[in-house]
Amino acid sequence: MKLFRPFAAALALNLLLATVAMAQPGLWVARNDHATVYLFGTVHLLPSDTNWKSPALDKALDESQRLSIEIVDDDSASIQTLVMQHGLDLSETLSSKLDEKDRGQLEKAAETAKLPGGMAALQSMRPWLAALTLTMAPLMQAGLDPNQGVDKLIKARMLQAGKPVDGLETAEKQILMLADLPESMQMDFLRQSFKEVAEGPAKLHELIDAWRNGDTAAIARMEDEDLRKDSPVLYQRLIVERNRAWAKTIAERMQQPGVSFVAVGAGHLAGPDSLQEQLRKLGVKTERVQN
Repeated sequence: MKLFRPFAAALALNLLLATVAMAQPGLWVARNDHATVYLFGTVHLLPSDTNWKSPALDKALDESQRLSIEIVDDDSASIQTLVMQHGLDLSETLSSKLDEKDRGQLEKAAETAKLPGGMAALQSMRPWLAALTLTMAPLMQAGLDPNQGVDKLIKARMLQAGKPVDGLETAEKQILMLADLPESMQMDFLRQSFKEVAEGPAKLHELIDAWRNGDTAAIARMEDEDLRKDSPVLYQRLIVERNRAWAKTIAERMQQPGVSFVAVGAGHLAGPDSLQEQLRKLGVKTERVQN
């Protein structure tokens, strides 16, 4: 679902890796006299046999003294509690909010996605959660595992090395970005998910190829441009505002000595409002690390 693709971690929707070729995703670095910060674009669902590491990435991780990822409080119990709190509507069914055409598309999407329980499983969900569920179902059935996401694997590596890991946001903040949207915008998400399910995973291969090759122009075209055109207000909320906040955190960190590694969804490191661009506005220069 294109409008959800900026989300990482448990909310990631866009990450299907179909090959086991060596990946060379984008890696950037910002340096001054006493601090270094690496920036790495991640994907959050992939098969366990995917080889995505590189010597440059290994070197950056070994040098880094700490890791920051989007969220760290994304264990199943926490996410389930948040979803129950913010994603359900027991006062009326999802179908009652839809016209006849949309109800038909919802039923068809649930069938195409092979959603356990079919359309009935969505009835107690708010539109944003139903859209998320529809989009995730085929990916999970294809064998993609959130526990094999790049951010989680990097986190495990750093923790094993005794290095601290922190979150740039909280799981609740990420979920509220969707849950607090006006219902009309949530309905737009849901209708978009009908199209994504109908198209199947084929379009995702192109996106993952772009990530694997570090092609930020292609990532921006596939990820950010659709969101910016279809929902500029949401683009500001999900991409621009978050990148600005993260850039401020990184700029402050560069005033302290040490080496840090920051891993966020690849869409945040592409396009005209990228994290690198927000850092530039704060006087922090980044450069691409060659693999």
